[in-house]
Amino acid sequence: MLVLLHLFALFLLVLLGFYVFVANPRSRAHQTFAIFISFLALWTVKDLIFWNFHDENIGSDWWAAASFIIALLMQCALVIFAWVFPENSRTPRKKASVLFAPGLVLIPSAVFGLLWHKVGFENSRFVIDLAPLAYAFVIYVYFVFFFGASILFAKYRKLRGTQAGQQVGAIIWALVITGILKTMANIVLPYFGLYEFLPYSAIFVLPGVLIYAYAISNFKLFSLQTALSQFRLFPISYKVALSIATVAIISFLLFQIPIVGWAFREGMNFEAWRKYLVFSVISALVPNLILVLLIVRIISRPLQRITLAAVEVTKGKYGTEIEMRDSNDEIGLLADSFNEMSRKMASDIEQLKNLNEQLIRTEKLAAMGTLAAGVAHEVNNPLASISSLIQMMQSNNNIDDRTKENLKLISTQIQRISQVTKDMMDFARVRPAAQSLININQTIETSLRLASFDKSFQKLEIKKSFQADLPQIFADFDQLQQVFLNLFLNSRDAMPNGGELSIKTYLEKDLIQIEIADSGIGIKNKDLKKIFDPFFTTKPAGQGTGLGLAVCYGIITAHNGKIEPLTNEKGGITFLISLPLQ
Repeated sequence: MLVLLHLFALFLLVLLGFYVFVANPRSRAHQTFAIFISFLALWTVKDLIFWNFHDENIGSDWWAAASFIIALLMQCALVIFAWVFPENSRTPRKKASVLFAPGLVLIPSAVFGLLWHKVGFENSRFVIDLAPLAYAFVIYVYFVFFFGASILFAKYRKLRGTQAGQQVGAIIWALVITGILKTMANIVLPYFGLYEFLPYSAIFVLPGVLIYAYAISNFKLFSLQTALSQFRLFPISYKVALSIATVAIISFLLFQIPIVGWAFREGMNFEAWRKYLVFSVISALVPNLILVLLIVRIISRPLQRITLAAVEVTKGKYGTEIEMRDSNDEIGLLADSFNEMSRKMASDIEQLKNLNEQLIRTEKLAAMGTLAAGVAHEVNNPLASISSLIQMMQSNNNIDDRTKENLKLISTQIQRISQVTKDMMDFARVRPAAQSLININQTIETSLRLASFDKSFQKLEIKKSFQADLPQIFADFDQLQQVFLNLFLNSRDAMPNGGELSIKTYLEKDLIQIEIADSGIGIKNKDLKKIFDPFFTTKPAGQGTGLGLAVCYGIITAHNGKIEPLTNEKGGITFLISLPLQ
């Protein structure tokens, strides 16, 4: 029964320490807890061997020495924990060196047996006769224990009422419970000659350790939510540990037990040991190979796929994703994060390309505006002189009809040149927007009324879908009217035999959206990115200067808005204009 209790305590300690440590391996508190659990596991192993398998005729000095040393090391781990928890602060090295200095003398004293006169079994009854130095050792152990407890109590008073204060308070209760049980089993009862509870001292510490772990894990150790969270993110260290433990247990049952039975069936002689060692080595190859395969499957292969995908991204293949099984460990999370990063990178680079195109277009507009202003100025002056001369010649009644016809033709061409130079001046002119509160729907209605005076525009079927409660925005009424009128007339030119012009307004987040769609001849995809470039036009020669959409682009961007050309289902083109509310 005792051996089962010791084994249960040992497995519980190992699982508990491993669970808490892996939950946050970078935390100094979790690291110190793992060290404390390691010392406690050594204490349990010591008691397991001594109280279950020790030969009473052999000396027990090793057990006593191990008991004193491990007890001191556990208290040292407690003090370090008290220093670092819950702030995850560093251990004060100077204080630690002063506090732990007596251990440099006491631990060798335990190793050389200076703490007792006699320890062992007499008539199947365990007895121990301590030397005076042992009492000094015990006093020092309790001094370290209470020193650590005092640090925690001071932190508890400081953090009372907080989550961290509750954690520290629970740990103090764990220390009280553990300290009372260990003192009774190891000191008080043996002092009166009662050693019956001494073998159970490793068991008595378990309640305190469970409270300890419960508190350090933020009171989530036994919660269903924590279990589900751990299941969702099952650390790879857990997988490796479970794989090793599973392979070890299965190989022990399948190989070691049959080999022991076969090798020692005729007694424990040299030949039996030779058989056992040879076939144990051979049988160990199988689980080792299985472990290698499992580790390759769990770690190496997924990491290789991630590495290859990363190399592809460095070569410029943005958006490359890793194809692998869904995994709820760190590698699975890394793969999902890599895929998301790669997609985001591809999206960001595409946005950068669009921004670069807009920047180039803006620079073109600025350069062409300067050029257009100069050209228009230089052309207008001689053009005005020529126009005056033509008017003077037309006023002469002595010219023949043929000359009159030629002068009229010249005058028409001069008017056309004047219109071009006027467009160029409008394009080049940078005048501040006269912003005021305007209603987009009314601005569009006004533009439609102006366009409706054109006979060709009257052939179009107008479909309107205006959101009635659109908020007003600060904008230049005349400039936006110029934009809408230009777009309406472009739609008219795209539908010379009539068609459908659809106008829609709506609010989306903090943007007023205006969609102007026609069912005309449309624009080729390769030309969509160039339609805002100055002097680019898809109209026949003599029917357009290619400056109208460039002016529209400049006006909308000056209003911190955006204008995008899109192809629609009817084969025409849709202009999507976005204007901010502020």
